[in-house]
Amino acid sequence: MTQRSFFKVLAASIIMLLLIGTTGCNGLFAKSSLTRIVPTGQSDAAIFVSKQAPVMVSMLVNPDRLQAFERDGELSKLKTSLLANTGIDYQQDIKPWLGNEMTLAVTSLDIDHDSENGQQPGYLMALATTQPEKSREFVELLFSKRALAGANLSTEQYKGVKLIYDNQIPSTSLEKEGVKKQNSLAGASVGKSFVLFANDPKVLREAINNVQATDLNLTSSSKYQQAAKQLPKEALAVAFLNLPTVAKWQRLKPEVQTYDNQIISLVSNPKGLLAQTAFLAKEETSPPSAQLSKPVGALQYIPASASLAVAGSNLSGLGDSDLAQLWEQVTAALSASTEDVTSRLLPPLVSVQKRWGINWKEDIFNWVQGEYAIGLLPRGEQTTPEWIFVVQKSEGTPAAISRLDKLASSGGLSLNSFNLDEQQISAWTQLSAALNKSTATTDRESFAIQAKVLGARADVGNYEIFASSIEAIDAALTAKENSLINNRNFQDSIAAIPQPNQGYVYIDWAKSQDILERQLPILKFVEILGKPFFQNLRSLTVSSYGSDTGLLKGGVFFQFNS
Repeated sequence: MTQRSFFKVLAASIIMLLLIGTTGCNGLFAKSSLTRIVPTGQSDAAIFVSKQAPVMVSMLVNPDRLQAFERDGELSKLKTSLLANTGIDYQQDIKPWLGNEMTLAVTSLDIDHDSENGQQPGYLMALATTQPEKSREFVELLFSKRALAGANLSTEQYKGVKLIYDNQIPSTSLEKEGVKKQNSLAGASVGKSFVLFANDPKVLREAINNVQATDLNLTSSSKYQQAAKQLPKEALAVAFLNLPTVAKWQRLKPEVQTYDNQIISLVSNPKGLLAQTAFLAKEETSPPSAQLSKPVGALQYIPASASLAVAGSNLSGLGDSDLAQLWEQVTAALSASTEDVTSRLLPPLVSVQKRWGINWKEDIFNWVQGEYAIGLLPRGEQTTPEWIFVVQKSEGTPAAISRLDKLASSGGLSLNSFNLDEQQISAWTQLSAALNKSTATTDRESFAIQAKVLGARADVGNYEIFASSIEAIDAALTAKENSLINNRNFQDSIAAIPQPNQGYVYIDWAKSQDILERQLPILKFVEILGKPFFQNLRSLTVSSYGSDTGLLKGGVFFQFNS
């Protein structure tokens, strides 16, 4: 397997996992026994993987268990695609022996650790077997077919395990057989539990060494053991990442490296799919952000039509929390600065910052000690959405608003007040003079004063509401029963997130898709790979939770259309 072919398998396997979620919209998981297939929720194949490996991904359910839940034959199509041009028939050659685990791992960044001859990562695939004899027959069958296609086979005994491998098949031989070019492959049946495949026999030898010298494999890593404790027992899939090595592999150079390991698990839910994760720090981190045990009340002013909503508590402490440390590490790896990433994800708020000359942290976040909610509202064909920002009042609110008024005034804006349906509104406006067209041809021309609203504010009960326009603040004031907090889909999404938590980010996929694709072009590529998943995706909700320093836990809940 080359890097390209391995990642084809890896990507397809991950997509297969995500396809599990598309069935949740029909409530099938509530009726199925999927969540009882793997009681431990952990990978048995981790004993083959080095504790230094960059990444390991494991599917902990037999794909045939999912066959009854697919709607459009997605799984069958994936099997056909993966085995195309191999001469292997899944139903006849693999299904009879395949067990409840499929693990794929990048074992090392360079197999021979020699940078002078180029970098060749090591790839390992471990398939659980329920019938060792049949799986051994499969290995022999696979390599015999490769030999018929022109491969040069070799076998050896290594520490009691028979290894079989070949060299790259000559292109001329393949052309005669009408088969696409294949690359070197190594395979082995290990004991009665697993069949291994790799892109080089060195990878298989290392995997066998890892089993026999237990201090070398992933299960002996204290970080992995700590991470594995966070896994839910009903996990259908898990992934473990060595973040510094992954960064090196992807040629990223993060200046900040607070967290060095991450584990991810997928859990089925009657309403969708919950991906839970835990980041493990090298040392004790900042304390977690404020914890919430009930929905954020400020969301009552965010209309259900919002494409994106962010809600939580105590923005003043966010900069000194574990979330801030994670954000700093992520943005440092992905971009030259935090502002670059933020401007892509929340362009309307960055526009306000530049236009008003404000600093969100110093002028806004530092005085928001209670609840807050931010909502983005689609504006038809316009690319930039409207925004609403709701904050719970505190002792520092009057002084903070006064400071905002001064900043607006120093920027040339005027403060005007008026009533909107008996609610007093304050608006920051930019005044300009325009020639009155009706008097343009007379001896004495007249001008009309025009006011462009750049922001509006309303004092409502225990909250202050800020918005990008009069229309946006009117939408907030009239949300009432049609608010996001009363929306059934939103309620189902946050119900899947463990409590207490540190708030959430809610994204309505249909309303946000175009905006996100413009800001993050890589999404289009991901959508092509996971078309069935994204076609049925309704929303995703991101949250963080837990109170341990040194361990940041979070989750993403994917909700699907019925």
